[in-house]
Amino acid sequence: MKAAVYYETGGPEVFRYEDVPDPTVRRGGILVEIKAVAIQGGDTLHRQGGLLATTPHIVGYQAAGIVREVGEGVADRRVGQHVVCTMGFGSHAELASVPVRTSYVLPDSLPFDVGASIPIEFGTADDCLFEFGHLKAGEIVLVQAGASGVGLAAIQLAKAAGAKLVIATASSDERLARLKEYGMDHGINYAREDLAARTYALTDGHGADLVVDSVGGKTLEASIAALAYRGRISWVGQAGRETEAPQIWPIMQKNGSITGVFLGAEFGVQPGRTYPMIEKLIARVALGELRVAIDRTFPLSEAADAHRYIEARKAFGRVILAP
Repeated sequence: MKAAVYYETGGPEVFRYEDVPDPTVRRGGILVEIKAVAIQGGDTLHRQGGLLATTPHIVGYQAAGIVREVGEGVADRRVGQHVVCTMGFGSHAELASVPVRTSYVLPDSLPFDVGASIPIEFGTADDCLFEFGHLKAGEIVLVQAGASGVGLAAIQLAKAAGAKLVIATASSDERLARLKEYGMDHGINYAREDLAARTYALTDGHGADLVVDSVGGKTLEASIAALAYRGRISWVGQAGRETEAPQIWPIMQKNGSITGVFLGAEFGVQPGRTYPMIEKLIARVALGELRVAIDRTFPLSEAADAHRYIEARKAFGRVILAP
């Protein structure tokens, strides 16, 4: 099979488009012919400096495709089914061998690129808002990096859950204008506006009851500054790629809280909760209650260009690789 591989970590230029051996189906698993890869922020971070589980290494956490082969002991999957899968690595390829418990059946009517963009993005947003963020109807939500996959999902889920106001940040007025289509009430251009001051102005001095922050670093410090008294922050990533630890002590002055959120750990520890949650989110997307934004599709052979595009912070929603 063809795959986008690398032999050492670094910039997008480390990618090579090569022939590698086909993976084999394992007991309790399925072999999937990949049709769409939704590139995750973690994919770019892993390529920059993560551990190489294999050499050459195939990066990637999530992809959708067609079941080609079913392993021994698997009774609830069949050849030809459309599925989306999460994995520790291996999505940037034509084939992937995954445990059946990390796959979710997609309705045949759902496009592969849309299906490939649901579990991690919407599952993470759901956990940030509800499982760990304890969002209640009537509260004010601030979503950092609103044009990201998690950001777009969080905006929609918060609005649907009855948030009083959904505020989101982006680096351009054009992105903010588009976010209104997904349920954002007010946008803040973080490139030229003071986040905390603007948040307090929009909320009559109250601040945000809950912040979803996938950026970290100085952005997390700004999230704390914009927080309401006794507010909560769901901190879900380090997309800002800053190496210096943020100063979080000011949250004490607000008796606020920060909860780290990592959906991957929940997948492993709480599958009885997370699996049906993802199934429900897929169903809501299929029904049109929630929407996936696809920014651009690159062929798998151009994985380096796709990663460069993401790291340039040009994308609105998901960037897809098509094998």
